[in-house]
Amino acid sequence: MIPITEYAGKDVAVYGLGRTGLAAARALKAGKARVHAWDDSEDTRAKAEAAGIPLSDLNKRDWQSFAALVLSPGIPYRFPQPHRLVRLAQMTNVPVVGDMELFARAVQQLPERGRPKVIGITGTNGKSTTTALIGHILKECGMDARIGGNIGTGVLDMAPLHANAYYVLELSSYQLDLVKSLHCDVAVMLNVSPDHLDRHGGMKGYVDAKRRIFLNQQPGDTAVIAVDDTITQTLAMDLAARGGVRVTQVSSEFALGRGVSAVNGNLFDSLSGNAIRVGDLNEAPALPGRHNHQNAAAAYAACRALGIEPARINAAIQTFPGLAHRMEQVGEIDGVRFVNDSKATNAQAAEQALRAYPRVYWIAGGVPKAEGIGPLNSLFNRVAKAYLIGDAADAFARTIENVVPFEKSGTLEKAVSSAFRDARASGEENPIVLLSPACASFDQFKDFEARGDAFRHIVEDLGGNALVKVMKESA
Repeated sequence: MIPITEYAGKDVAVYGLGRTGLAAARALKAGKARVHAWDDSEDTRAKAEAAGIPLSDLNKRDWQSFAALVLSPGIPYRFPQPHRLVRLAQMTNVPVVGDMELFARAVQQLPERGRPKVIGITGTNGKSTTTALIGHILKECGMDARIGGNIGTGVLDMAPLHANAYYVLELSSYQLDLVKSLHCDVAVMLNVSPDHLDRHGGMKGYVDAKRRIFLNQQPGDTAVIAVDDTITQTLAMDLAARGGVRVTQVSSEFALGRGVSAVNGNLFDSLSGNAIRVGDLNEAPALPGRHNHQNAAAAYAACRALGIEPARINAAIQTFPGLAHRMEQVGEIDGVRFVNDSKATNAQAAEQALRAYPRVYWIAGGVPKAEGIGPLNSLFNRVAKAYLIGDAADAFARTIENVVPFEKSGTLEKAVSSAFRDARASGEENPIVLLSPACASFDQFKDFEARGDAFRHIVEDLGGNALVKVMKESA
């Protein structure tokens, strides 16, 4: 835990008691603040109380007494409209901060030579894999790396700050919206495409939130930017024109004259202006597809900025185990492989999985995003058949009608069963059943992790002893 001492002896409101809210409440309490925590969910409040978090109904409090409102990132801050407690804070001039801002201030309170390195990673897609990969590389190279933020451990639940540590932090647009003081020694921007637009008042607000990762960078810091979309290309040019910060461009589409490129899986380092082939990303089993090659190129560039030698980075990339729910092969039955890409909650993420495989039996659906699956039109020829689930089934069926064979399976269990039946009967060599929903999960599951876990369990039940044998052989 990282104790937050800034509010010692003061009253602080904490609203939203999920993973980050609980971590913030614990850190503030450890720093001797008087914590007043609340959540609208009775079950969530009960769990927090059982964990020793002091509860107080913030709707009934005198807000004049609060030194700050610590807001969980899932609570609307500005759009579609501020939450009622945010409005209360604003009316009483109570500052609104997030867990990442508390972390940033705690770092700034340390003497400059006593501060850890902070590596921040954001982007619409790929940030979890890139965060985990950078952390893995640093650990493999003997560094004291702590991985968290929007992935895994909440930032304030991480090990205490010290000068030789490396904090590798996944940063969501929600978290970045609430930061003012965060300083990243290395800041990574992977890509930007429409997402969470309701929470940011449109595309401009979303892009502006993402840009905040570079807000406090100084001369000597590094901005790693993947330039495979027009928004990030513009951002890279803007930062380079501003000067001071080192801008390292990376790409999985273009051979860059200066930067880091992953061309057909070959990783090239041209940071000095001369292209040097570092390794073959096709040999990294947990990083299939061009999008993962972009992630690997960005991770390589970040670690080079931290002074790690190319050969050591490449060796660590090859041993990366991957992440659950991100193109994770969960088993094989009678030659049919099952791939769990439940993290693909929008069309852009699903596109990466469809590009990685020449032919799939595709399970898609859930709560659709505004763009639906129309942007995937050019990849429909890779889909042998689609199995549509959840709220999006009717809309997705209209999109692919007369283009892709499909059935409205309704439930994930029915979709897996039908896809396995058809894949096994196809006669294809090693056919793939791919869960890459292009949708949020909230119609049928608590979150994408629950959806991916359900997929894994359904596959296990489907395969019985055959699957257990395959999984043991590949362990």
